[in-house]
Amino acid sequence: MQLHNLKKNRANKRKTRVGRGGAKGKTSGRGTKGQNARAGRKKRPEMRDIIKRIPKLRGRGKNSLKSRHLDKVVISLASLERNFSNGDVVSSSSLLEKKIISTISGKVPRVKILATGELKKKLTIKGLDVSSGASKAIVALGGNIEK
Repeated sequence: MQLHNLKKNRANKRKTRVGRGGAKGKTSGRGTKGQNARAGRKKRPEMRDIIKRIPKLRGRGKNSLKSRHLDKVVISLASLERNFSNGDVVSSSSLLEKKIISTISGKVPRVKILATGELKKKLTIKGLDVSSGASKAIVALGGNIEK
């Protein structure tokens, strides 16, 4: 046996690679300097920062675009003709008594009278919103509208 005939029992051990970009060299596929070249590079989207700076209305949740005010309940002149007699006063309380409107979670809703249908009676409207067409019809019959 001569020196050039000798062989190792085991193969050469390779160096274990450490996860710092591998063997590609220079920037190791990470571009250039700065935050992008660092491990775990988590750049925040620019739009998120803009959204974070905007002041929020807290406590509105998914109903943020919903109005806090109740919608107006619409009543026609025809329903006033059916439910009221000549010379009556029409107000939110009288509408509640005659069950034309009902309370919404304990609150009396705002009411607006529209000019649909015909009115043949003289009525006094107190504290209700009235459309221009309905007000013309009420005043033409001798009724009046009080705010």
